[in-house]
Amino acid sequence: MCLPYRSPHMDDHSHEPDPDKRVTSPMQRFGSREVGIGAAVLLVGLLVAYVIPFLFTF
Repeated sequence: MCLPYRSPHMDDHSHEPDPDKRVTSPMQRFGSREVGIGAAVLLVGLLVAYVIPFLFTF
């Protein structure tokens, strides 16, 4: 069985100098301001998805 040709440059998929120091969103801390914004977005979404259609059924 023949193995496919692998370029020596294909092993490194990172475009950053040090991927171990990369910070992703779930790892970042957030404060009460971000929690408030998230809650406001949630309330607007629930309003649009459930309350407004419910009001138009009458």
